[in-house]
Order: sequence, then C-alpha cells, then structure tokens
Amino acid sequence: MSDEDILLRMQGITKTFGPVKALSNVDMDVRKGEIHAICGENGAGKSTLMNVLSGVYPHGSYTGEILFDGKPCRYRTINDSEDDGIVIIHQELALSPFLSIAENIFLGNEQAHNGVMDWDTTRAKASRLLERVGLDEKPDTRVMDLGVGKQQLVEIAKALSKHVRLLILDEPTAALNDDDSDHLLDLVRQLRDQQGVTSILITHKLGEVGQIADGVTILRDGSTVGGMRIDQDHPLDQDLLIQKMVGRELTNLYPEHVPHIGKEVLKVSDWTVHHPQDPSRTVVDHANLVVHQGEIVGLAGLMGAGRTEMAMSIFGRSYGSHISGRIEMHGRRVELPNVQSAIDSGLAYATEDRKVFGLNLLQNIRENASLASLKKMSRHGVMNENLERARVEEYRKDFNIKCSNIDVPVSTLSGGNQQKVVLAKWVISDPDVLILDEPTRGIDVGAKYEIYEIIDRLVDQGKAVVVISSELPELIGICDRIYTVSQGVITNDVERRDFSQEYLMKGMTQEKKGVAAR
Repeated sequence: MSDEDILLRMQGITKTFGPVKALSNVDMDVRKGEIHAICGENGAGKSTLMNVLSGVYPHGSYTGEILFDGKPCRYRTINDSEDDGIVIIHQELALSPFLSIAENIFLGNEQAHNGVMDWDTTRAKASRLLERVGLDEKPDTRVMDLGVGKQQLVEIAKALSKHVRLLILDEPTAALNDDDSDHLLDLVRQLRDQQGVTSILITHKLGEVGQIADGVTILRDGSTVGGMRIDQDHPLDQDLLIQKMVGRELTNLYPEHVPHIGKEVLKVSDWTVHHPQDPSRTVVDHANLVVHQGEIVGLAGLMGAGRTEMAMSIFGRSYGSHISGRIEMHGRRVELPNVQSAIDSGLAYATEDRKVFGLNLLQNIRENASLASLKKMSRHGVMNENLERARVEEYRKDFNIKCSNIDVPVSTLSGGNQQKVVLAKWVISDPDVLILDEPTRGIDVGAKYEIYEIIDRLVDQGKAVVVISSELPELIGICDRIYTVSQGVITNDVERRDFSQEYLMKGMTQEKKGVAAR
C-alpha cells in the first residue's frame, strides 16, 4: 500500500487525562474510499482517538502526528477539521429537537445574504440532501417528530452539507432497529461507492464489521493491538477479532450455565395497558406471563412490540394509563401503584436508557448504586454511610467495575462499567425479580460476557431475571425460556429445546391469541 492510497495516518498518538493514559502510541492508517472499523472494548480509547482527530481534543493536548491526505493536521477546534472535510457524528446526536430538519442541517452554516436568512435556498438545499440520504421528510419537519433512525440520517445529511471527505460514525446503530440499521449501513456503502466518501465506523456489533468494513483497527487498553483487511477472499475472523479485543480467547460468547429452576415467583395475568396520551390505543393486550426462581426468561419482539411498555407498567405503573390485570408475587396478589411499592414487593427494573433514566450522571458511583436502597440503608431518615460504602464497594469488586474508587463520577466510566453500576443499583436493593431492558446495548463483547456471568450468578442465588433484548442470539444464548411479543400481544411461550431464530421470529411477526400463563 503506497502513501498515495492513504487518506488518514495517525502515528504515535498519546493522550492523558491527569494520571490516566487513555491512548498510548496508537497507530492507524485509513485508505481512501474505504469503510474502516475501529473495534475494542469499552474504555479501549476508540472515541478518544476520534476526538483527537476531529479537534475535540485540540492539537497540543496530545502527542503524536496526524496526516490527512499527506498534510500535517493541527486542529484546534471541530471547525478546523470540518474545513478539511472531516465530520464526526457522535453516539449522542447533536441535533436541536425544537428546530426543523433544514435548520439543523445548516446550523452554524446558515444560508444567508447580507445577514438575512434565505429560507428558499435553505429548504431547497435541505431537500436535495434529504434525497441523497434517502429520507422522505419535508425540510420543515421538526427533529423531535422523527425517530432515532431518521435523526441519524439528518446527521449524515448535515455532514454532506459540509462536503465531507471522511465521515466518522460513533456507534451509529446502537439505538436502531434492524431495518433502520440496514438502511444506514446501505447509505454508508453508497457514499463510498458512488461519491468516494471514506468512513470510520466505531461499533460493538461484530456482524456489522464483517458486513460492511474493508479494514479494521483493534484497540485494547488505549493501544493498537492489530489490524485486519476484509474482502471476499478474506472474510472477517470473528474469533480472532474477539481474542485481540479482549486479550483472551472466548470460546463461547455466552457462559455455560446449568439452570436450577424453582417455585413460581412472579405471575402476571390478563395484563392490559393503554397509551398514556391516547387511552383509546391498547399497547399491551391481555398479557399473561410467569417467572420462576432461578429462571432467566426472555421477552423477544420487534421495535414497538410493547416489551418495554409491559415491563414499565408492571414496575409500579411507571408507564401507561387504564391499566388492568393481576400481579402475584410468591402466589399472593400485590398492588403496585408506584415504583416504591414495586421495589418494596421485590421487583426491580433496569431501564434500557442508562444515561437518561438509569443513572444520575452528576453523581458518583456510590450515590448511584445506593439510590434504590435508601430506605434499607437508613434509620429514622438518616443514611448509614458506613453500610452504604460497604455494600457498594462489595458489588464494585463483585461486578468488576473498573474505577479507582466508588467516589468517582459515574459519567467518567465506560459504557460497560456504567451498565454494571445500573445492575449493582438494583441488585443491592435485593429484589426477587430483576427485569433487565437491553442490558448489553452499546457495550463490547467482553463486558457483555461479564454481564451474562452476573445474571447467571443472580439466578443461581434464587433470583428470577427477565431479559428484554433486540438481539435474538443473545436471548437464545442466555435464556431458559422466551416469550415472543407482537403488537402488544404475547404470542408464544418457547422452551429452550425449541429455540431458533426462525421460530422466534414467527412469533414476533404474527399476532396470535395470547398464551396462558404456565
């Protein structure tokens, strides 16, 4: 490979935050017109490396050299990198929800003449950009009225308005369903094949790497540990990639586990939930489910099937209106009108959005992990801080949360470690049933394995765990039983011996009469 083929070269990049070395002599070459994946565990330095490249961390705050199209780069701001055609789309989208699509696309690059906005030009250019990314929406549509998948396309349209040459996508499909993910990846291919746009893709979904990437750079603990070329003659070796990412061989993506299923602990009967803003719309329709001690039960459904709504409504009616049905814990009927009553009855719910609903990012690990157990750790309204510290420290070690101490801000942790804090918060509350909503979304394969091991330990202790996941292989790999959900209806109750993606998908796409609880 000649230097003329190289669009981006990063050499010896080292970045520190106080005593912590986030990047250590990282090297990476990206060819012109390729899709290049960066893989590594959470905390490996992937996003930090791209922030160095894009000017989020300005020249002078790191050491090493960056060459873009053969020329040295000394970016002080994001605007400097964008002037060269380098555009980064972060995992947390940088769109203003109250502005229109057109206003967002040209925010900071307004189409104005003599200080006066030219709205006709703005809308016309926005329409052409939306057509290029395959988004059939009017330019005046507010961003808040779009789904996450369409918002991602608005971000790409915004990048195209800046004459992008290198597009950096940080976990672009983490929050998307399969259809939106496929559309986004197809668009990245089209940009490469039709317009010569080079892309860098940060993703934990190894299937996407094999599906779309031409090359891979692998980071571990802030250092480059290898690279791969991918083509028809050299398909991705996932086992080798995983081994390089985690520094050890994972012979199985899911730990082996022998179930010890006991008595019924949770029974939900004839559960019906209506939409909170539109009570005429039924979101969960006469659902019946049962969970036993020592059992891992999955909820499988397509986006919008009603899985999260069902879980939240059971957990202290934290979603929905006109809720009816019956909940029993250990064979006795319970009324759960609010979240505290659900916690007191032995239920816990770990939300799918850890950063918005699962954690208070302004607080430290200790304060977050003890949040669901304040009553149990208090006497006469006074917190027992010694007990709090002892319990949180116990689970920090048990869950292998990587941090210097429990008083560091939870916002400084990687995604996988943040997810472990969410789990610790609910496990410390000592629930009988723990509902986990997308517990491994956006985290790497190594951290996923550790979370699976935590789940196995919980059920071995007699806890019952319900897992909601959009990844069928994950549910098949860890569950003892799976309910399929379609349009708010539980359509099937599938035993492990009958697990297959095809059979589960049939239940997820066909509305049937709800199954009776076991």
